[in-house]
Amino acid sequence: MGTRRLYWLALWMLWGCTLEQPPLSYRVVGYLYGPRMDSLETWDLSGLTHVNIAFANVRPDGRVVLETAADSVRLRRLTALRSGEGPRMLLSVGGWTWSDYFSDAALTPASRVRFAASAGSLLVEFGLDGLDIDWEYPGQPGEGNIYRAEDRENFTRLLATVRAWLDSLAQEQGRAYLLTIAAAASPTYLEHVEIEQVHPLVDFINLMTYDFHGSWTAHTGHHANLYPSTLDPEGISVDGAVRRYLAAGVPREKLVIGVPFYGRGWQGVRSEHQGRYQPYERAMAEALSFAVLQRRYLGQEGFIRYWDAEAQAPYLWHAERRVFISYEDHQSLAAKVAYVRAQRLGGLMFWEYSGDVGGALRCLMATLNPLLQCNEEN
Repeated sequence: MGTRRLYWLALWMLWGCTLEQPPLSYRVVGYLYGPRMDSLETWDLSGLTHVNIAFANVRPDGRVVLETAADSVRLRRLTALRSGEGPRMLLSVGGWTWSDYFSDAALTPASRVRFAASAGSLLVEFGLDGLDIDWEYPGQPGEGNIYRAEDRENFTRLLATVRAWLDSLAQEQGRAYLLTIAAAASPTYLEHVEIEQVHPLVDFINLMTYDFHGSWTAHTGHHANLYPSTLDPEGISVDGAVRRYLAAGVPREKLVIGVPFYGRGWQGVRSEHQGRYQPYERAMAEALSFAVLQRRYLGQEGFIRYWDAEAQAPYLWHAERRVFISYEDHQSLAAKVAYVRAQRLGGLMFWEYSGDVGGALRCLMATLNPLLQCNEEN
């Protein structure tokens, strides 16, 4: 075969291989927090690949339960919304408030089986697609939760038991079930879990890359910045968390980074750097949903919106009232969409649906996946 013919054959093969490479299928994961859903007239799940319905509770004996009749009503209402290839729906277990007894549930083989069996029963009863385990946190205090040094190994054992149970359930029901976890962004979280053994057991990991600063920190700061700020003594960022998980061996396609549909604010803030990373007199008691920010703060007199190019994060500063607010908006979210693409990560997750009832932020996230259709009310 001549040189010219070999050249064109190689070019044709390269072109064919390029055509066969499928585009990355990014996940767009949304948390729906039950009590806040009741005030919404409609629930639009367009633009989502996965929905995590929060929360089921963990009892001291290891059983996973729905605590109220209203939870059952919400689950049936949500599953009725699915049509065709609609989002996969997962039951999220635990969370900040209901992680009290995870350590007990993970403690023995018997308690781990009770956890898996009871959770699996709920999946079958409500026609759900999997479990999202949100233990806050193994081996560390959360909101009064029990924790032990053995949680590090027992978390792995609990996930292994659940994974085996779901695989068995899949054979029985003739369908696959997902297992995911919500994981903290801090370095201390990785010190208390066996992430190298955990990640093979789960389909993907939802990184809670928000709440970097709040009422629990001595100074203000961005609470979900993409990159670190030189003003921040701790140097916390989304990128830093992603790099830690990658360095620990987690495949990048299993990392789904979280974005907040809410902001955090402080009052009586020292005025240097428009309030960034400054001491304050008091923190605002509640997180400020994006919907509330749009109604009460964005564009309101005295509140000036600034963009921190270094941190890739917006903030509001009211110089006269000395109020600083960190939040997520279209510009910072677009930067995170670009970051996920550039890093070839698994996608984006948000907490939580009711913070952006118009769907503007959710639909921007959906641009990650060209197969998604999103209805934006705004």
